[in-house]
Amino acid sequence: MRKIFSLILVFLLAFPITACGQNRAGETGTAGGIETIPATDTIEAVQETGTAPDDTGSEPVAEEETIAKAEFDFERRTVMLNSGYEMPVNGLGTYSLHGDECINAVKSALLNGVRLIDTASAYGNEEEIGQAVRKAINEGIIQREDIFVATKIYPGSEMENPVQSIQACLDRLDIGYVDLMLLHHPDPNDVEAYKAMEQFVEEGKIRSIGLPDWYVEELTEFLPQVDTVPAVVQNEIHPYYQESDVIPFIQDLGIVVQGWYPLGGRGHTGDLLGDSVITEIAVAHGVSSAQVILRWNLQKGVVVIPGSSNPDHIRKNTEVYHFSLTEDEMARIGALDRGEKHDWY
Repeated sequence: MRKIFSLILVFLLAFPITACGQNRAGETGTAGGIETIPATDTIEAVQETGTAPDDTGSEPVAEEETIAKAEFDFERRTVMLNSGYEMPVNGLGTYSLHGDECINAVKSALLNGVRLIDTASAYGNEEEIGQAVRKAINEGIIQREDIFVATKIYPGSEMENPVQSIQACLDRLDIGYVDLMLLHHPDPNDVEAYKAMEQFVEEGKIRSIGLPDWYVEELTEFLPQVDTVPAVVQNEIHPYYQESDVIPFIQDLGIVVQGWYPLGGRGHTGDLLGDSVITEIAVAHGVSSAQVILRWNLQKGVVVIPGSSNPDHIRKNTEVYHFSLTEDEMARIGALDRGEKHDWY
């Protein structure tokens, strides 16, 4: 892992990448808990003659770059992204929610203090999400600037025509701007699609951009080809699939990690919630197994977006700040890792 990270640092220094957005205040402030990590390295320019920089007549080229490693602010329940915008650290996933069920779930989430809503073009519910958000604004439940809405464009035809696809997402949501736009999976056209997102950021239509389902190899290849460091990488993460090497790799690049399927995903939630280690810890804290798992993610620095249409479950999924897990409890859950991925990407 250290060798991989060293390689990435060389790439970052050789091809300077700027964090998306222009607001740099978050990198030195305390809101959102930004930890700045100096990363200094020397790129040795070896001449065709083989002369090394330390030899007479040659000077080393030194560049210093600061990588901002985000830390969660549990009082504000947010994290400061490298784009300069705050993102809530727990939200609502809306995969498979449609029609009135989707609208009611989003409204229930907003009434219970949820301020992060995750959707995607492929989910087919952006219009419902937008309708629910606009209704909540009109009813005085929230203001637009209070919430953080994320959506995604899908590989294939959408990434072949990224400008059109991104604008279609904006039109379907109809909430003025999108807080976070992501590329749903790697794709042969992902670099061009990402550059299209960068342009929408410049135009103020998107605030932050990111990449779901990108891992060490994919990021190592992708990052030198773009100008903006992703604000967020969104991957499958739960106690049976923990990505213990991938998470710190991403975080050390100043990118926030967000986990989908935090409770295991369809067909697997029951097994995970019933795991004896997790249920024992839940009993010790007087909380549910789901709350233990969500808290475990948060303490690892992973943003959670559990999906539900049940108002009671939505509410309980937000009640994860009144207790904390001990180092021993974190380690016990850590030992549950099976490398068991519950979806194909």
